[in-house]
Amino acid sequence: MVRRSGAGAGAVSPAPGERLTAWRAEFHAPVASFRDPLFPGLSHGLPLPPPSTVRGLLAAATGAPGEDTPFGMAAWAEGAGVDAETYHPIALGGANPAVSGRVRAVKGGMTIRDRPFLVGLHLTVWLPEPGGERIADALRRPRWALRLGRSQDIVHISDIERVELEPAAEAPVGHTLAPAGGHDLESAQEHRMAAGVSADRLSTRWADYLWCDVPGGTARLRGAYREVPEPRGRKHWSVGETGRTEVGQAVWLLTP
Repeated sequence: MVRRSGAGAGAVSPAPGERLTAWRAEFHAPVASFRDPLFPGLSHGLPLPPPSTVRGLLAAATGAPGEDTPFGMAAWAEGAGVDAETYHPIALGGANPAVSGRVRAVKGGMTIRDRPFLVGLHLTVWLPEPGGERIADALRRPRWALRLGRSQDIVHISDIERVELEPAAEAPVGHTLAPAGGHDLESAQEHRMAAGVSADRLSTRWADYLWCDVPGGTARLRGAYREVPEPRGRKHWSVGETGRTEVGQAVWLLTP
């Protein structure tokens, strides 16, 4: 049993002493781009996928209209860049219509904008029971193609493994996404991102999160779990030489 956390909106916190069975799924995307909708008219990019985007990834796997199960996530990218993209916006009033997918280069028509993108994106998602095994099975045989960000940004599954999560008052933060107030590391950046989007895409729920672009060290935690180390002290690392995710890293279960 979990309860809503007082550490910040969009999270659940563990009951004292409770362990959870979960499934850790690791993903890799060669290229991904996440536009920040809080900057209208600008192509401002986020350094990691918002939770709503990860929920869309899980829903693509299961084929459901949406997935509301709590999950933990950590993400980091090997690099970043900026690309020039041509936009062909279509006027609502029917002026300057598109012909073969293109509109004329007039005011409000075809334009070129910079588009930030990430290279070598690594994403780890913890899926607790109940619901975790169902989604893990779907990820092995997804209903729809798995993408992160734009429709052309295909994501690949690196590993799916059954793990145990236990309540934690102290642990390394790494690149784990935490709700606002989840820890007090000064190196953390605060991001306001979409926690969930309705199935009809007419409403979005926003929440404030903490994330470290450089792996955060050990900190006092609020409302967090950590992955239980396996017998014999074996450590598991995600793909990549830097910013890797170690067993024992803090995990916050996020809700939409």
